[in-house]
Amino acid sequence: MSIHIMGTGSALPGRVVENRELEGMVDTSDEWIRERTGIGSRHVSTGQTVAELAADACQRALEDAGKQAEEVELILAATCSPEEAAPCVACQVQSRIGAGNAVAFDLNAACAGFLFALHTAWAYVEAGIYRNALVVGSEVLSKLVDWEDRSTCILFGDGAGAVYVENCQEGGLLSFVQHADGKKGGVLGGGARLLSNPWAGQQECQPFFRMDGREVFSFAVRQVPLNVEEALGKAGLGIPDVDLFVLHQANRRIIEGIAKRLGADLSRFPMNLERVGNTSSAAIPLLLDELNRQGRLKRGMRLVLSGFGAGLTCGACVMEW
Repeated sequence: MSIHIMGTGSALPGRVVENRELEGMVDTSDEWIRERTGIGSRHVSTGQTVAELAADACQRALEDAGKQAEEVELILAATCSPEEAAPCVACQVQSRIGAGNAVAFDLNAACAGFLFALHTAWAYVEAGIYRNALVVGSEVLSKLVDWEDRSTCILFGDGAGAVYVENCQEGGLLSFVQHADGKKGGVLGGGARLLSNPWAGQQECQPFFRMDGREVFSFAVRQVPLNVEEALGKAGLGIPDVDLFVLHQANRRIIEGIAKRLGADLSRFPMNLERVGNTSSAAIPLLLDELNRQGRLKRGMRLVLSGFGAGLTCGACVMEW
């Protein structure tokens, strides 16, 4: 038993922030950003919440699959930027789309969150607990970014991507791997809330993202190829058997480094980060939806999905479209 992606959807805020707009805010330039990251613009929320974007993406995934919300049995939302501690984003999505029969909860594995949620959906379906699921990654990272910090504000964007999956006997998700290295979690993090109660002393708060760019780059370029090869090995496949590598859209240089280490042509690594930036857990499903709607994904194609993020977390899966 496995799961097959039957529909995809995405949602992006309407406000687009070009690199040149950032030139008046921090010491940077369009050329500098593009050269180091490959990013040219990003979408930024002017009021849309994580749950609103997630619900829109899920509704479009259902429409693409030809399904009704009442048929959904499980909703998993991956996010590291919810507006509220409770109710969770998935429960808000359930309410917004009218999926009253679905179980709903959130996961947080940062930029690897969508993959971890997809693997969780597989586990529920493989165990025979549910037959289908909506899996969504949704972020409004712009509220966690210090817009005076050149090292982070140029990178992140807001958005959501979702897939509707169903059980299948053949094909679908062929293998997956997941890893975490909490000892190195300090190289990427932030967005903390201030501890405030009658018994706590004065607490320090880090409300914005902080990142050691070199460490993150090194981790990604080293670890992602290992994850990809491990997942392919579990599926009994090799690099030549893969049609497309759909990776987390963090940085063009990272993706180029990964492609080089895997010995695969860069043309097999589609990218949309030039237009949307790094959208964390939304990045992989956003790109999947874009490829799907462009007609670039054909049934039977073999895809590798791989992501990495704060935690540090990382993972990969091999699937047949």
